[in-house]
Amino acid sequence: MGYQHTLDSRVWHFDDLKTLLAKASPYRSGDVLAGVAAESPVERTAARMALAELPLVRFLEEPMIPGEDDEVTRLILESHDARAFAAVAHLTVGDFRDWLLGEAADEATLTAIRPGLTPEMVAAVSKLMRNQDLISVARRCRVVTRFRNTIGLPGTLAMRLQPNHPADDPRGILAGVLDGLMYGCGDAVIGVNPVSDDMTTLAVLLESLDAVIQRFEIPTQACVLAHVTSQIEAINAGLPVDLVFQSIGGTEATNRSFGITLAMLREAREAALATSRGTLGSNVMYFETGQGSSLSANAHHGLDQQTCEARAYGVARAFEPLICNTVVGFIGPEYLHDGKQIIRAGLEDHFCGKILGLPIGCDACYTNHAEADADDMDTLMTLLATAGVTFLIGVPGADDVMLGYQSLSFHDALYLREVFGLRRAPEFEAWLERMDLVDSRGRLLPVTSRHPLLAIQT
Repeated sequence: MGYQHTLDSRVWHFDDLKTLLAKASPYRSGDVLAGVAAESPVERTAARMALAELPLVRFLEEPMIPGEDDEVTRLILESHDARAFAAVAHLTVGDFRDWLLGEAADEATLTAIRPGLTPEMVAAVSKLMRNQDLISVARRCRVVTRFRNTIGLPGTLAMRLQPNHPADDPRGILAGVLDGLMYGCGDAVIGVNPVSDDMTTLAVLLESLDAVIQRFEIPTQACVLAHVTSQIEAINAGLPVDLVFQSIGGTEATNRSFGITLAMLREAREAALATSRGTLGSNVMYFETGQGSSLSANAHHGLDQQTCEARAYGVARAFEPLICNTVVGFIGPEYLHDGKQIIRAGLEDHFCGKILGLPIGCDACYTNHAEADADDMDTLMTLLATAGVTFLIGVPGADDVMLGYQSLSFHDALYLREVFGLRRAPEFEAWLERMDLVDSRGRLLPVTSRHPLLAIQT
């Protein structure tokens, strides 16, 4: 079954649903590389007009990847809630956009319909939205999660403290931890990307981070972003694993390229829950995603990269994570060529994640060979804060010396808090106040050479 629309006295044909969505996507380098992008602005407009007329129910009738070939498709369809979908089942994609932008789509209503929305429906409607539309709807969505503190409350912005080191040196990593805590960052997670995935390194890093958290009674959680199988092994060995991390994608083949299956993620979640390390809640998973990961693994099945990304959120929400973020510009300019494309992708990802019910954050970042710079990241983080992003990622000096890319700094969080009046996770901010690091309004205080946190380095 194909789709068509008449525009400029020409009938534009789109062979199937995945072709229609790909042609309707905003221009980006990854879709061009995949050979699925619209060949002209006119074709893109025709695809969007045809998409606007498409009933939402069509996404349930025509899976873009057959379920017999893909466990992600099976997960999406098997977890679909028909009763929640009933409120919008009569709408076309275009009508759904109008409904989302109307007064009826308040926080309670958006929460109620989440289980009835598939990732493909959400990806589709995002293609019809301007940046301001993505921001307007996303800021009405509320997703709250808990482990040792509370993430996602109104008026808050959490930060992942990312103290990576090119040699996995614990002292270097702890220096980064100290830097981030002094700037009031780390409530989302203290998360280290290890260079090595071996158990000896994993044990040293897990124990080092846990020692700091326990010694200073910090209401936060640690994570060493090793492969999920290594983290299961660490849990079984009795090591202090708070959150279980894994990079995920929107197709079974993408996840196989990461060396994972959905069964592995279930096993990891059950293992983490059994440790009962959370004091406030049981959201024990942490996922990262990114537009282009399926294409880079040749595992996209002809889908555009943003639809693949939304399907990854369908995987993530099934495991009730504490946090999930898109590493939006990390893969490189082959997939998101410049600042304009990175900014658009970041807003799309945040919108799709929030409306699907994820505690979604963003690593506002770029590689050094992309046509982007720090001004673009300033724009993206400001727009994301406007949209109510759950958390962002900060690294010392905005330059990750291990992964070799540019992200945000701890200073950037101070700017966002000042401009938007945003607070940290309440338990974490109360700890900062007790430690004389912030005042009652959450503003940084001067630190003397005798501050107890300086003992982190000894």
